[in-house]
Amino acid sequence: MPHAPDVVVIGGGPGGSTVATMLARKGVRVTLLERERFPRDHVGESLLPASMPILEELGVAEAVAAAGFLKKWGATMMWGSDPEPWSWYFRETSERYPHSYQVTRPQFDGLLIENSRAHGVDVREGHRVVEVLFDEGGATGVRYEADDGTTGTIEARFVADASGQQAMIGHALGLRDWDPFFKNLAIYAYFQGADRLPEPDETNIFIESHPDGWCWTIPLHNGQTSVGVVLDSAAAQARDDLRDTVGFLRSQIEQAPHTAKLLREAELVSGPFVVKDWSYVSRKVVGAGYILLGDAACFVDPLFSSGVHLALSSGVLAAAYLTSALKDEGLRDAAAPVYEELYYTQYRHFHELAKLFYSSNRTMDSYFWEARRVLDDDEGFSPRQAFIRAVAGQPPQGYERAVLARGEPPAAFVASVRGAEAELAARRRHAAELGDALMDVVPRLAAGVAVSARPVLAEGEFEWGNVITSPARPEGTPVSDVVAELLRRMDGETPVRELVRALTANQPAERAERIARGALMAVQTLYIDGAIQELRQG
Repeated sequence: MPHAPDVVVIGGGPGGSTVATMLARKGVRVTLLERERFPRDHVGESLLPASMPILEELGVAEAVAAAGFLKKWGATMMWGSDPEPWSWYFRETSERYPHSYQVTRPQFDGLLIENSRAHGVDVREGHRVVEVLFDEGGATGVRYEADDGTTGTIEARFVADASGQQAMIGHALGLRDWDPFFKNLAIYAYFQGADRLPEPDETNIFIESHPDGWCWTIPLHNGQTSVGVVLDSAAAQARDDLRDTVGFLRSQIEQAPHTAKLLREAELVSGPFVVKDWSYVSRKVVGAGYILLGDAACFVDPLFSSGVHLALSSGVLAAAYLTSALKDEGLRDAAAPVYEELYYTQYRHFHELAKLFYSSNRTMDSYFWEARRVLDDDEGFSPRQAFIRAVAGQPPQGYERAVLARGEPPAAFVASVRGAEAELAARRRHAAELGDALMDVVPRLAAGVAVSARPVLAEGEFEWGNVITSPARPEGTPVSDVVAELLRRMDGETPVRELVRALTANQPAERAERIARGALMAVQTLYIDGAIQELRQG
């Protein structure tokens, strides 16, 4: 089939349009099948600043900025131990991206799909994928039905599953594991004429906990407000009054007095809609001839609005993997576990963050909240060391840290974070105090630290590079050839001076000086980060 695509993408949401656009920019032939026609409704309106550079990379940042969406500067919460609403702001952790947007998904997703078309993607709306085709264990294409009644098959070298919670490949291969912690249900609707929070928080997302769960309120530029209530799935479904979705939603909103006040003059204009049992992760997200991204791979919880960001981010990563796999079979096999680890690292961070926030809300005494406690004698956060180090490394007002000040997280977790922070501070002081004496110390690597050649992300695809891995950073950190060689030479007996001498031997003077400066900076950074366990006096 001379005109067959290299990749067929299932789904035209943020993940599908992102992977398709990024592939097309690399010259890959892409066909995207979307079962609905745009504009189409979808929940998930609140974006994160972390998505802003991806929108820039896709070339849609200007169009998004011109669409009139409300700027989201942060979040306001009734959560934790504080009896009054409190806010945190993106500018406290990001100077470059101090805001994101509150978007209407029909309009936002439409901008992304049109961007795919503009980049040469064969976009086919009204085409529902009914089956993913497999041959000898590998995906080879899809079978579809169009809304005009026509049917057909499309063969491709890879199938990218961005079908959302429908998860075509995940269901077909039995890859999905349901999360035992969250087990939630959401009922949401759209209101016209709702009040907003007082300045400067009038465009923030507002999150309010109540005895049965929590509410979100998201103001939109079209005058509507997205309002949802998150509840225990089993308890909500057992209630007879859930059948009256309007009455049920209003009764839940009344339990959240601040939310109820914002909606006192508002009119229900769309919904309610019910979504249940959404927290899951796929045991495998890349395999023979296929890759999963966005909600088709995993979904955490709506608490931190992570769904769209994970879709966009995984779209970029999936495009890099597919671009590399189409070029080089050896790189295809080596990059697959790297894609998985990078994806799971992002997923785990949002998962543990949401888990921490649920566990820290001590203002409510009810079945919902007791079922979501993390006790001091539990493992609690996994992988514990990596998440604790991530929280400890946040600026004082980072949203990961807000819960430590506003909530009541498990005491053992707080102690672990404080301990990690104290260790980081002590290492920074020691590295600074050494000064020129750093040349005379003997570095000893921490247990489990290794440097190896593996695929790294560069310029929209994977290429071979050097990566240092550790228990705290299992996803690995790319390093230069000089740093990789420096690490390989660290035997716990050779002082830094001798390591630098070996690295700069036979180099021109100017280059040798650059290598020496870089090596010293690397030793300091690796020591502060914990990859170097000890700097022993020689």
